[in-house]
Amino acid sequence: MLSILRNRTYRHLFLAQIVALTGTGLATVALGLLAYDLAGDRAGLVLGTALTIKMVAYVTVAPIAAAWAEQVNRRKMLITLDLLRMAVAVCLPFVSEVWHVYVLIFVLQSASAGFTPAFQASIPDVLTEEKDYTQALSLSRMAFELESLASPMLAAALLVLVSSSTLFWGTAAGFAGSALLLLSVTLPSPEPKAPRPVWQRTTRGIRNYLRTPRLRGLLALNWVVSAMAAMVLVNTVVLVRANLGQGESAVALALAAFGGGSMLAAMLLPRLLERVPDRTVMLAGGALGSAALAVLSLSLFAAPLGFARLAIAWAVIGVGYSAVLTPTGRLLARSAHAADRPAIFAAQFTLSHACWLLFYPLSAWLMAAWGGGAAMLALALLAAAGLIAAHCLWPKDSASPVAHSHPDLPPDHPHLQGGHPHMHPVIIDDLHPRIPQKAGR
Repeated sequence: MLSILRNRTYRHLFLAQIVALTGTGLATVALGLLAYDLAGDRAGLVLGTALTIKMVAYVTVAPIAAAWAEQVNRRKMLITLDLLRMAVAVCLPFVSEVWHVYVLIFVLQSASAGFTPAFQASIPDVLTEEKDYTQALSLSRMAFELESLASPMLAAALLVLVSSSTLFWGTAAGFAGSALLLLSVTLPSPEPKAPRPVWQRTTRGIRNYLRTPRLRGLLALNWVVSAMAAMVLVNTVVLVRANLGQGESAVALALAAFGGGSMLAAMLLPRLLERVPDRTVMLAGGALGSAALAVLSLSLFAAPLGFARLAIAWAVIGVGYSAVLTPTGRLLARSAHAADRPAIFAAQFTLSHACWLLFYPLSAWLMAAWGGGAAMLALALLAAAGLIAAHCLWPKDSASPVAHSHPDLPPDHPHLQGGHPHMHPVIIDDLHPRIPQKAGR
């Protein structure tokens, strides 16, 4: 897997991701401490509002940023957004009011909503072999999970030596390091085929996404992942501290079990995906995670919750979580031409975070209203509904060539070199605004 790091451009992109993730992890810790300094026992409300602002920024800004990305050099755009994120991080130590936090978080996350899809869309342009790209996706998933484990420990070590506000300077350094690494490479920046009105550019990614059957299935799987993982990410602290009566270290261990399962799956997936279709792996991952949540919920009606059962269930859910998310980039890259990839990745970013925006508060409300067992069962049933939808929406032969014709094109059009009618796998674009059902349609 590490052999792909011999590619200098990808190596610098991966290091940029690592340092930016580390900076973001430090900001997560520092933001919690800042919220407590500003709001005291109302810090949870401040953090909840900040997370809501983050999701709203992700859902609303990503399509607009994708429309803008079509008109600018991708490398310059990424560096500019990194510098903007760095500037926000530098401002955070000096805030004195809660509303300052909200404004800066919105700017920071809006910049991330523009940065992340464009960055992700650049990887398949750099690693053009699907095997290499699959390994890159696994490395990326492992990096995310390692960051969630390492950043709190790094923050704890730094807090022995410096004040909590100083952590934001580490965040700024992470974004600055990312910008410098991006400055050191040349990124492909495909030109759009033709200028389009702003509204068309803004909505193009979501429209193309929803017209692609396998991506409609992916949207249903985003629902599945959000339903099963929201229980882990939102309610672990309540389950461990309140239900089990254990300390903060047990919370960390439970979350580490989830992250460990995710990392294990990420390590095994590159070889598995060489033999098994993405659809099979992703549906199986969703089924595995949903089943683990359902089994744990049903077990609570027979015996009180135990830490070992919780950790095992969280690890299995982590495996299913990674099995769905890791191949996602492959589907997106196959479903768009190079010039349209930022828009498709932005659509995934927007729609997947819309699912999280629903399930984060829903999982918290279910836990507070019904308790752990009932909340898990309700979320498992919602995940199962999404799994059924994904199975129906994503055809098994979605990558197969489709026979079709283009009666609106002249016979000498370059696209018709293979004949008229002709056959090839269809990607939604200007020539193929929908998936043909049969020749002549």
